[in-house]
Amino acid sequence: MEKISFETETKTCAAYFTVNPTVLLIQPSSGDEEQFLEEEISGIASLANRDFAFVSFHIDDWNKELSPWCASPVFGKESFGDGASQTLRHVTDELIPSAKKILKLSDTIPVVLGGYSLAGLFSLWSAYNSSAFDSVCGISPSVWFEGWKDYASKNKPLCQKVYLSLGNKEEKTKNKIMASVGDNIRYQYDLLKAEDIFSTLEWNEGGHFNDPAGRCAKGFAWCLNNED
Repeated sequence: MEKISFETETKTCAAYFTVNPTVLLIQPSSGDEEQFLEEEISGIASLANRDFAFVSFHIDDWNKELSPWCASPVFGKESFGDGASQTLRHVTDELIPSAKKILKLSDTIPVVLGGYSLAGLFSLWSAYNSSAFDSVCGISPSVWFEGWKDYASKNKPLCQKVYLSLGNKEEKTKNKIMASVGDNIRYQYDLLKAEDIFSTLEWNEGGHFNDPAGRCAKGFAWCLNNED
């Protein structure tokens, strides 16, 4: 795959693409995820049945830029901000138009938004707040987030497909808030099925930090392979 970098008005982006991509994949990433991007993209290519373009954009402040609303610290002393709305506007108003122009993509190309951990929660939240995405991936998403379960129960995603995954040891933690992640993702999956959203919930071996590149690859590949 070819790789280029480009700038939107506010973010640095890295794009990986084939000659004739038929789906645009988008992922917010910080330094931790960025070091595994090429491994992840190779994994997607090995699992998917169609060509794609992949664009990652850099997140400077993880807890602020990806959080849908303010929340108290869960670990450490850093609280959560409410920057998800601004980040979503960047994706829909800057990144997607720029990527389509630079990579010479069709105006009607399906778009998939996905992410890991808090970026996974951001992707799910974005599905409730924008119709720009054909499908989203919540990969080990932070559905333990304060108020998320209630929010999901009162709203409906605007996308057609949702991929969910979690490590089978993620809910086995002494942190009571984070331990709710297992029950909450099962609840999320039940909501999606009740709303007739085409979806899946995949369980992976290990805890939250096991094989993020492989987990992300499986999520994006599922969306690609289920694209009409």
